[in-house]
Amino acid sequence: MAASGDYIAAIDQGTTSTRCMIFDRSGAEVGRHQLTHEQILPRAGWVEHNPVEIWERTAATVISVLTSTDLQPHDLVALGITNQRETTVVWNRRTGRPYYNAIVWQDTRTDRIASALDRDDRGQVIRRRAGLPPATYFSAGKVQWILENVDGVRADAERGDALFGTVDCWLLWNLTGGPRGGVHVTDVTNASRTMLMDLETLDWDDELLGFFGIPRAMLPRITASSAAEPHGLTLPDGPVGGQIPVTGILGDQQAAMVGQVCLRAGEAKNTYGTGNFLLLNTGEQIVRSENGLLTTVCYQFGDAAPVYALEGSIAVTGSAVQWLRDQLGIISGASQSEDLARQVPDNGGVYFVPAFSGLFAPYWRSDARGVIVGLSRFNTNAHLARATLEAICYQSRDVVDAMAADSGVHLEVLKVDGGITANALCMQIQADVLGVEVVKPVIAETTALGAAYAAGLAVGFWRDADDLRAQWREDTRWQPHWDDEQRAAGYAGWRKAVQRTLDWVDVS
Repeated sequence: MAASGDYIAAIDQGTTSTRCMIFDRSGAEVGRHQLTHEQILPRAGWVEHNPVEIWERTAATVISVLTSTDLQPHDLVALGITNQRETTVVWNRRTGRPYYNAIVWQDTRTDRIASALDRDDRGQVIRRRAGLPPATYFSAGKVQWILENVDGVRADAERGDALFGTVDCWLLWNLTGGPRGGVHVTDVTNASRTMLMDLETLDWDDELLGFFGIPRAMLPRITASSAAEPHGLTLPDGPVGGQIPVTGILGDQQAAMVGQVCLRAGEAKNTYGTGNFLLLNTGEQIVRSENGLLTTVCYQFGDAAPVYALEGSIAVTGSAVQWLRDQLGIISGASQSEDLARQVPDNGGVYFVPAFSGLFAPYWRSDARGVIVGLSRFNTNAHLARATLEAICYQSRDVVDAMAADSGVHLEVLKVDGGITANALCMQIQADVLGVEVVKPVIAETTALGAAYAAGLAVGFWRDADDLRAQWREDTRWQPHWDDEQRAAGYAGWRKAVQRTLDWVDVS
């Protein structure tokens, strides 16, 4: 089927599943395989994954997609990795065994750690150096929790035997040999999500490490997102086989920026997955938010200067639809949410704020919890389904408004991607709530595509950004239908509902 070296593979390791996709030079999908993994919920607010399961599922997806496409490892020019970002793994360098389950980005067990940092000057140091507020979302508090609560980790960390990494780092280490000399490396985008990296130097910061009591020996080396000198090579006798150069690593939302070709300052995208993640490219300028957004590294290609972004991270959007299915049982599948919501013309006065993990951007309130307000006997499950879709869109409106205040950029078009973009009603509501056009590309799986682009640019598979722009194709465009009065009234109701979520949990 294939001439040697005609393809790029991308591993997309997400919150609920892992997929491997293969792309050709036109950016078209050649094949994919996807596997889910277990969501471990030991107690309220705790969310974990099994790192060994994630690694095994990752290897299985690569093997399966190669088999289904009749390709061999040598047919792949390079491999890219993209990943759920802040999820934290700590493992033993010698055995390869994790000390504890991966603590997922949604997990809120570190709320007291975050609150303590925010009560003194350390919180401001973290904001200035790392571009992030002290929050349960990010990795450093999760590492601190493991060091303090899992027997033997602290001693092993001091000896250099305990390694920390986000999921990209865990996968790369295993792909390149694991205990047999695996490469312990992460890229600038993932490192920028830890509360431990200085945005200006792109290196770990000793003062920040001290805030969390994390030995520097635990940390991976930080590299560019796209590297002509490979991050590492897969092993011929490893589960994937071959010697495939891994030349691209990007956190999932930064990968979606690259996949949407938002490579110029002022370009933005919104990815709808387990959560929503809206990023605005700010070029080589570090824009420090005054309105509850994150300052993060967008990407770094080779030896070029890093490109930065403002990000609004929303914890619960697609997972709210899953909650309707799995916990409430009012729908049998995610696609049914659209059919149910279409049974009513509006929300019937019902607002649902799914603050299951507290509120992320722009509020950053770990004391918040989910609420459903405005109920009367008139309301039905259709109104709740509609309110769930609106919650996805109103949370994005909160972020868009904050982004405009920070950057002065007012969106005219919003590029969208991710699973929920298949829900046409939700995308129409998004256009109505924002009052701007919403545009989806032909390839909605832009996260995997962005990882492939980063890997391919490193080895000359694609020449430059113009090559990538030439491949972007519009699939669907939604025009706003609401008038200004309807838009303002709906948003006012949402803001009232958000206030009802606050001060629910004591995190002092």
